[in-house]
Amino acid sequence: MEYLDNLPPMDLMRSEKMTFVQLIIPVESAHRAISYLGQLGLLQFRDLNDEKSPFQRTFVNQVKRCAEMSRKLRFFKDQIHKAGLLPSPHPASQPDIELEELEMQLAEHEHELIEMNSNTEKLQQTYNELLEFKMVLQKASDFLVSSRSNSTVQEREMVENVYSNDHYADTASLLEQEMQPGPSVQSGVRFVSGIICKSKVLTFERMLFRATRGNMFFNQAAADDQILDPSSNEMVEKTVFVVFFSGEQARTKILKICEAFGANCYPVPEDVTKRMQITREVSSRLSELETTLDAGTRHRDKALTSIGFQLAKWMNMVGREKAVYDTLNMLNFDVTKKCLVGEGWCPIFAKAKIQEALQRATFDSNSQVGIIFHVMDAVEPPPTYFRTNRFTSAFQEIVDAYGVANYQEANPAVYTVVTFPFLFAVMFGDWGHGICLLLGALVLIARERKLGSQKLGSFMEMLFGGRYVLLLMSIFSIYCGLIYNEFFSVPFHIFGESAYKCRDSSCSDARSIGLIKSRDPYPFGVDPSWRGSRTELPFLNSLKMKLSILLGVVQMNLGIILSYFNARFFGNSLDIKYQFVPQMIFLNCLFGYLSLLIVIKWCSGSQADLYHVMIYMFLSPFEDLGENKLFWGQGVLQVILLLCAVVAVPWMLFPKPFILKRLHTEISRPHIWVTWNL
Repeated sequence: MEYLDNLPPMDLMRSEKMTFVQLIIPVESAHRAISYLGQLGLLQFRDLNDEKSPFQRTFVNQVKRCAEMSRKLRFFKDQIHKAGLLPSPHPASQPDIELEELEMQLAEHEHELIEMNSNTEKLQQTYNELLEFKMVLQKASDFLVSSRSNSTVQEREMVENVYSNDHYADTASLLEQEMQPGPSVQSGVRFVSGIICKSKVLTFERMLFRATRGNMFFNQAAADDQILDPSSNEMVEKTVFVVFFSGEQARTKILKICEAFGANCYPVPEDVTKRMQITREVSSRLSELETTLDAGTRHRDKALTSIGFQLAKWMNMVGREKAVYDTLNMLNFDVTKKCLVGEGWCPIFAKAKIQEALQRATFDSNSQVGIIFHVMDAVEPPPTYFRTNRFTSAFQEIVDAYGVANYQEANPAVYTVVTFPFLFAVMFGDWGHGICLLLGALVLIARERKLGSQKLGSFMEMLFGGRYVLLLMSIFSIYCGLIYNEFFSVPFHIFGESAYKCRDSSCSDARSIGLIKSRDPYPFGVDPSWRGSRTELPFLNSLKMKLSILLGVVQMNLGIILSYFNARFFGNSLDIKYQFVPQMIFLNCLFGYLSLLIVIKWCSGSQADLYHVMIYMFLSPFEDLGENKLFWGQGVLQVILLLCAVVAVPWMLFPKPFILKRLHTEISRPHIWVTWNL
C-alpha cells in the first residue's frame, strides 16, 4: 500500500487541483483582461450578480448591441445561402477594426441589401405580372379562336332547332348563347381571363360552377413557363384559364372568387390586332426587365461576395465580444466604482499563466494600476477540470456525456481510450470494414491542420472531432475481424490451411458433413471451415456471447477497483468496507465464477451445460452436478460462493446508511457545557 501511495501523480488520472481566486480589475483594462483570459480558457468565473435579471446588469447595452450585430450577420448568411453563394472558409486578411466601426459597417451593408432586395422584389413582381399577362394573351387567343370556329360549324343546327323559339334568350344555356350568331354574342356572353396556381385549379373550377349554378364555360391550359415566387424563391407551376359567362352579377361573383383563390386576372381584347400589338409591347418590356434584373442580381451577388469574405471573421469577433460582455456582467463594481471585482476557479498549475495574461492586459491597455490576483478560501466544492489534448479530448467528451466525475476523482476517460473502441470492435469485428474505417481516419488525421481551420458541417465536424476514436476503433476492428476471420463477412485462409478435411473421396458436401480433424488447430482466429457448416451459428454465437461475458465482467471489476482507489484517495474507509468489498464479493462469486467456468470449458473441451450449472446453483445447490461437473470440489465451491453472495447483499445495503445517520447525528448534536458554581 505504501508503494501505491508513493506513486507520482498523473495529470490524466485525476481531475486537476483547483484553487479559488479573486481578481480586482481596473475599469480601463477590464475588457482586455477578460478577452485574454477567455483566450487562455483556464479560469471559470462565478456569477456575483445571480440575483439580478439580465436587464439589470451593468453591460446590458453592450450585450444588446452584440446581439443586434449577430442578427445582422445571420441575415447576411441567409442572404448568401439564398443567393446560392458559398461564404469563404478562410477570412480575408484585413486589419482588425473596432466594434463601433464594425457596427457601422454592418448597418450600411444591411441597409444596402434591404434596399436592393426591395427593388429586386418590385422588379420581379412586375416581371411576373408581365410574363403572366403574355401567357394569358397567348392562351386566351387560342380559346377565343377555337370557340369562334366551333360556333360557326354548329350555328346552322342551332338556328333551325333552337333559335326559332321566341323565349330562347331567357332559357338558353351559356354555351348556346356563346355560339349564337349576330350581336347577341357580343352583348350577352362575356369572359374573364387570368392565371392561377396549378394546385388550385380543380377547387377553383368547382367553386365557379357552384357560384354560377353551372351557367358558365371554363377553359384551361397549362402555362408554358414557371413563375418565380419572390417570397420563397421557388418556381411555381400555373394554369391559364378563361371563364365565359353572362350577366353582370355573374361577373362580380367570378371576380370575387378569383380574388379569394389568389388568381390574377388580365384584360384580353377580342380584337386580334389589338392582342398582337399588346403582346409585342409586353415582350419588349419583358426583355428590358430581364436586363435590369440580371444587372441587379450581379450587383447584389458582388456585394454578398465581398461580405462573405469577412463573414466568418466578423461572426467570430462579435461572438467573442458578446462572450466578454456576458462575463463582465458576472463581475461587481467595488465601492469606488473604479474597479471590477471577480471571483472564480482555476487550476493550480495555471496561476502563472493567468498572472502573465493579466500583466499583458495591463500593459496593452496603458493602465496605471495593475490587476490584483490573489488566492482565497472557499466553502463550496471546486469544479472538475480534466486536462486533455487532441487525442484524449474526444474520449473525455464521450465520458462527460454520461456524467462528470466529482472533484479529484479518478478519470474514467483514461480507460475509455482502450475499452470504448475495443468493445466496439468486438461487435463490429470485420477486418475488411476495419480497413475502410482506418483509411477514413488516416485521411482525417493527415488533413488535420487544414480541416481544423475550416468551418465544417455538423456531421463532418463530429467525424473530425472523433478522428482518433475512429483510428483506434478501426485498428481494433481489424484485430477482432482477424479473430472472427471475417472479411466483408467472407472467411479466408489467411494463416494457413484448415484443421479439417474430408473423410474420404466420397465426401460430397465437405462444408456440412464428412469433415474430420487432420492437423493442428487453425493458428489464429476462427477456422474457415466453420463457415457454412451445420454448427456454424451455435459455435459462433456461443463464442461471441461468452467473449462478451468475459469482457463485461472485466470492465465491471475495473469500475469497482476504481471506486476503491477513489475511496482510498479521499480517506473514506466506509466506502471501502461497506461498498467496495461486498461489491467485489457479489460480482465475482456469481459472474466471476461464470467466467472461470467458461475458461475451464474452453481449455478442457468439456460438453457441460453452463446454463444448467448457473441456474441450479441457486435452485438446487446441493444436487449432484453429474456430467456438468468440470473440476473436483465444484459442488462445495458453488455452495460457498452462493453463501458469500447472499451475505454480500445486506452487507452492501444496510450498514452504511445507519453509520452515516449516526455520524450526522453526532455532528449536529449541540455541545452542552456544564459549569459548577463553587
